[in-house]
Amino acid sequence: MAEAIDTRTRILDAASGLLDEGGRDAVTTRAVSAAAGVQPPTIYRLFGDMDGLLDAVAAAGFQTYLGQKHAMELGDDPVADLRAGHEIHVRFGLEHPAHYRLMYGRADPDRITDASRAAHDRLTMLVSRIAAVGRLVVSVPTAVQMVQATGTGLTLQLIGTPPAERDPTLTGRMLDSVLASITGERAEQASTSAWAASLLGEIDGLDAVLSPGERALAAELLQRIADAR
Repeated sequence: MAEAIDTRTRILDAASGLLDEGGRDAVTTRAVSAAAGVQPPTIYRLFGDMDGLLDAVAAAGFQTYLGQKHAMELGDDPVADLRAGHEIHVRFGLEHPAHYRLMYGRADPDRITDASRAAHDRLTMLVSRIAAVGRLVVSVPTAVQMVQATGTGLTLQLIGTPPAERDPTLTGRMLDSVLASITGERAEQASTSAWAASLLGEIDGLDAVLSPGERALAAELLQRIADAR
């Protein structure tokens, strides 16, 4: 068992190194087996096929990314914490472009992994903290999708742009735009939407007051109010 784990780790490290050095095209069965010091059938025995190996490499990338996110200390301002998390996201993508494309550039609902779910859960936690203090003017799920779409699209755009042609202000301006959309910080405070979003985050704690059916109905109505602009 220990030998199999060691072999798996060597193959993953070899594939990851090739990915960093030469991109996706460099990760071939021949190259990975040579770099890891194993026979090609070993790759298929442990990972099923090259897609399975690439999924494992992407999962390892998510773990590295999550390590950076979890190392971030949370402060008293949840919006500032979301901003810091967004900056970590973009920086990771620019530092590991091949890994990032592997992690986020293969949109497929059938390829959702535990690691990608954990990354989504982390973002949901950061957004939920904003709702908890009444500063969110859309529902948490909507805000999460907006932030994630902005971060992913922005990072892929920057990766695909030659470094000399990248606009250094783009990251900040894009983030300011999405934060303004989900918090209303640049517009008149949408107090009703903020109230609904805040209460929506607490709906599961009302099981002693509302029946499951009543909570489901209340959640539906509150989300519609929170998303109304």
